[in-house]
Amino acid sequence: MADKKEMLRQMTSELDKVFDRPFGTAFHWPLFRDFALSGPAEWAPEIDVFELGNRLVTKVDLPGLKKEDVKVEVTDGRLAISGERKSETEEKKDNVYRCERSYGSFYRSVPLPEGAKLEDVKATFANGVLEVSVPLSAKAETKPRSVPIEEAAPPATSAAA
Repeated sequence: MADKKEMLRQMTSELDKVFDRPFGTAFHWPLFRDFALSGPAEWAPEIDVFELGNRLVTKVDLPGLKKEDVKVEVTDGRLAISGERKSETEEKKDNVYRCERSYGSFYRSVPLPEGAKLEDVKATFANGVLEVSVPLSAKAETKPRSVPIEEAAPPATSAAA
């Protein structure tokens, strides 16, 4: 019963997040992909994805984790970031207990654009923030070209009138 309550709490929390963000969670891995959750609950750290100087940069907030707790892979045209935050022992005092920090495993996936150079991906971890940088191929400059608009041919008239 506790597992079902935890899953329902996570689903409610995720729906709240969707409606709190103006553009939804385009890069968010759904927490409820497996209805048979076992072990610790899953969580999804916040990420930023942006282009800077011909590189696709992904920043992931991972407070309390070390670089050894995180795995970064490039596979099937995607940047995959996964890991686990283990639960700390907490004390109950005065019959009051509240835990809003999320623990458990996580998985985030970012689609990579065509032309990404996978052989030169770099990752750094400092102060609880993982930054992964993927080089992009130089974009070809395209000059606008005017397209003439022609008159449409008049419709053919039917001979059976």
